Amino acid sequence: MWCVRVVALKLTQISHSVANKKPLCSLTRLYLLPSWRRCSSVNISGAEQRFMSTEPKRIRTDNMTVKKIGTHNGTFHCDEVLACFFLRQLPEYADAEIIRTRDTALLAECDVVVDVGGEFDSKRHRYDHHQRTFAENFHSLCPEKPWVTKLSSAGLVYLHFGRRLLAQLTQMKEDDRQLEVLFDKLYENFVEEVDAVDNGISQYDGEARYAVSSTLSARVAHLNPRWNSKSQDTEEGFRKALKMVGEEFLDRLDFYKSSWLPARAVVEQAVKERHKVDPSGEVLLFSQGGCPWKEHLFALERELNVETLIKFVIYPDQNGQWRVQCVPAGLNTFQNRLSLPEEWRGVRDEALSELSGIKGGIFVHAGGFIGGNKTQEGALEMARRTLQAAAQSPANGSS
Repeated sequence: MWCVRVVALKLTQISHSVANKKPLCSLTRLYLLPSWRRCSSVNISGAEQRFMSTEPKRIRTDNMTVKKIGTHNGTFHCDEVLACFFLRQLPEYADAEIIRTRDTALLAECDVVVDVGGEFDSKRHRYDHHQRTFAENFHSLCPEKPWVTKLSSAGLVYLHFGRRLLAQLTQMKEDDRQLEVLFDKLYENFVEEVDAVDNGISQYDGEARYAVSSTLSARVAHLNPRWNSKSQDTEEGFRKALKMVGEEFLDRLDFYKSSWLPARAVVEQAVKERHKVDPSGEVLLFSQGGCPWKEHLFALERELNVETLIKFVIYPDQNGQWRVQCVPAGLNTFQNRLSLPEEWRGVRDEALSELSGIKGGIFVHAGGFIGGNKTQEGALEMARRTLQAAAQSPANGSS
């Protein structure tokens, strides 16, 4: 269980400038109030339940100084919407006004400016990426990180505030190793896409086979007024976009915190205890099936400096029988580090038991990547026999 960020949108007045630099016009001021509540279950149903504030409304007094987040007006994009959402989750910006303007005098009065202003200076909290001289990516600013996608305002804000943001949302400590894992995962699987789309960076070379029009950035873009609409006011669309990207980010964070990280812990324990399963250290045992293990296994082998790569995973299926699954050579390949013996493939039940000499045989897939046995011992023995055969005949390796 963990605390889920509870978010509410309170709409009052937002100030933004007009082209002739007259005093601020009263339009809409966006508030996203952060509040926390302890959940009785990590299984959260429905966006409204997660984002309904349980905190009493805070009353603003005249002597309170409200911070200001500056971004550009007009057509809005996913990167500055997400950047504003990130900032709003931090205590110092929880009640901040979002000033949507291109007026440099008004931007100069803001405490933080994103996606406008032609300046990147983290000490002064200026996070624009459109200037000709800007070419920063995660790796250039944090050499220990691998990502080289040019940063947008979302990535810049996430890089500088992301750990604090996640600590605030999850109640984990900033020096918690698991929080750093979450920080990396959410950049790679949420924020980096926004950076790339905003900077016009393709996923691949060449022409795409089909169009993908339902990305988060695309859905934010669709909230802008249509070109031929009578009203070109973008404020209502910006509010909708802020709510949408916030809900999706928090939902993704909830998944990674309550499901993805626990799976990692299960795999890590199995890796550390692998020699208890088989002296070779090449077989993992999961006492419960269904755990997504592949991505974690590859990462943990690197982190834990596993010298002899793991070849098999055994686990129970939904019927209480056992499976032995080959570890693939990589996340996106059908090649295995070591496949089950060719002569077992496509053979079932008693015929498999007789052929392999292992009681309780159920099947071996024709592709050789998975097999089944009625017992844990039988599934483990299938892995052991395969390892022994490979040691005697290396040609029986990956396929």
